[in-house]
Amino acid sequence: MAVGCMKPIFRSSGDSSITIIDPIQRRQYPLQLSMSPRLEPADTEQFYFPVDNAVTLSTENIVLPYVVGVHVRTLEGETIVRAEEFAYEELPEQEYIVELNGRIKVYLRVTSELTIASSTERMELDFGTTTRVQVGARSYHERPGTTITTTTEPSDVMKAISTFGSALKTTSCERSLPSLRGHPPQIELGDELQIPEELSTPESGITIEIPPKIEMIYPVSTLVYYLGANVIPGNRPRLITDRGFCRAFDRSVRAFESEVEQVFKQIFFFDCITRTEGYYQIELNERQAIEKYVDFAFDELYQKPLAEQIEAYLDVPFHLIKKFLPTWPLTTYATDELRNVESLPFLANNFSLIRMAKKQEHKTEMTFPDPVSGFLRSSGTEDRGHSVDEYKSYVSPPETDSLERAWLGTGNPLGANKIIKDAFDNKLDRDSSTDGIKIAVVCNESEMSPEYDDGDNLYGERDELEFNIDVYRNLSVDELETVFATETDFLHYIGHLTDDGFVCRDGGLDIKDVDDVAVDTFLLNGCRSYEQGKQLIEAGSIGGIVTYSHIGNKSATTIGRLIARLLNRGFSLRSALTLAREHQIVGNQYLVVGDGSVEIAQSENGTPMKCSIESGSIDDDFEVKLTTYPTLEQGMGSLYRPYIDEIQPYFLTGGDLPTFTLSDDSLSQFLRLEQVPVLFENDLGWSTEFEVDDL
Repeated sequence: MAVGCMKPIFRSSGDSSITIIDPIQRRQYPLQLSMSPRLEPADTEQFYFPVDNAVTLSTENIVLPYVVGVHVRTLEGETIVRAEEFAYEELPEQEYIVELNGRIKVYLRVTSELTIASSTERMELDFGTTTRVQVGARSYHERPGTTITTTTEPSDVMKAISTFGSALKTTSCERSLPSLRGHPPQIELGDELQIPEELSTPESGITIEIPPKIEMIYPVSTLVYYLGANVIPGNRPRLITDRGFCRAFDRSVRAFESEVEQVFKQIFFFDCITRTEGYYQIELNERQAIEKYVDFAFDELYQKPLAEQIEAYLDVPFHLIKKFLPTWPLTTYATDELRNVESLPFLANNFSLIRMAKKQEHKTEMTFPDPVSGFLRSSGTEDRGHSVDEYKSYVSPPETDSLERAWLGTGNPLGANKIIKDAFDNKLDRDSSTDGIKIAVVCNESEMSPEYDDGDNLYGERDELEFNIDVYRNLSVDELETVFATETDFLHYIGHLTDDGFVCRDGGLDIKDVDDVAVDTFLLNGCRSYEQGKQLIEAGSIGGIVTYSHIGNKSATTIGRLIARLLNRGFSLRSALTLAREHQIVGNQYLVVGDGSVEIAQSENGTPMKCSIESGSIDDDFEVKLTTYPTLEQGMGSLYRPYIDEIQPYFLTGGDLPTFTLSDDSLSQFLRLEQVPVLFENDLGWSTEFEVDDL
């Protein structure tokens, strides 16, 4: 039985379990019960917090496949108990709301006694006897609620982005939680400004005044969204509140961008700290670190209106808090092309910082290094030179402090995600699905088969997820066209390519000749796959990893296997390639096209991460640094706590956590929890392959 449609779906498999499925994001959340369930629809208004769908079932207990943060609350939302790893809590019979913080937000409403017990690998909620339990679920996924039409006049564009705050589910500091932000309205260019009458923007009391110029509008768009601010034209760039507070910005573009980013980061950071006085009263590392530098009564500040909070936040010198800030996930460089305004809602939803591209960034001449010895993944082994096309102009976005970079507009970027607006539209048009993750591996050259054949399978070893994997070899043109036309979450192509298409056993396939592309994401691991990748996005795909230049088979095999394993562990396309590039496993010949934020699988703990290990100053001690990579669902403002006995507080996701000193036993236990990439002595490996005693 399945209940629901585009909302989260509850599916009973016939045994004593149910799986909660997000059909849009294609996330799965299994719950093991004490008996085969009979699911009945339930009222979604019974959980205090919003849910999209709900059922009622009977069970003595619920077992989760992995440990998550659990909040046991009163019916009014007040926290009674918080539990995670190695928890044991016994609560008397009472009516409770139990919040489970997994990849799909789950709430239970139950009247019973309640015992919570967890280890490092599982968690059980026991009700003492067979009990009626209401189960509600909310997807983290958000779509734009409506579409704004605007002309290319800057004053109209300003009015359009002033609607972004309509997506916020609250103007309190809890909007720093990604699940309470929502997706800004879409924007389309047209002959006149049209804002739907039903669209309601918040009364935030915040106004941003800037000169009506594109180079001023684009950089403020994400800040405008987060604050629910109104943007108006004025000669003096500044942020003003209805209390008379004013924060002026520099007039020069680069200084203006820098100051806007500082204000954005500062407000967001303090919101994350202030909200610990609300529904999620947790021990937050960043609050502990900053409290000695600021004279805030956070309990009082939590009750203040937004304008008054901002005034207090911005009174703190930025240099005092800079080192405590999480690393921002994305900086996007945008050209001043007016068509780029249509991508602003999606960049704001990605929480991207936006900077304007300098003119000279359009004129970088780039040559790629000669490929390593061995045959190439082009159409033949004899071509070891560079074509004239490889010496064309590329764009070179500057380095940033963000985890990742993107490029929006005309140009072929080096070391950055090439954003293509069609990708966002294709994602919105994506069909919902309750099936498992569909992966197609195509190997059209037998000499390249080690990329998929050597060692363990690259995909599908996740016990809690259903994978459907099809492997194809030596396809013809018609057969490969059929693969591209088949609904697939991810396609891993291994073989030769030319600018004109994919090399098949009986000729070549150009994506321009494929009528219907149904592949969502892809890795085209062959020479010069950039043009074919762009065509896939234009034909219906969402995002993919491609190459600019010739690549040697040996290095391509290493890169393909690494990226596949990272994607399988919940990394997005962009973060997977960024991690590979950071460790010089891949250079600028690889890039992401389309929407680089897309993932093909969910991370076990919700936040993909990398673990860096160095030998400590004391025998049997290790210095451990964890790097977290925010996703769209577990984005900026999400919390992470490693399941390590010595570490109690939570941390804001985004970049490096403070370095921990761990014993060999603690490190060994941590590495066994899940498979994550591990860096040790400049070698990148996997946690499940490390023996701490051998380090």
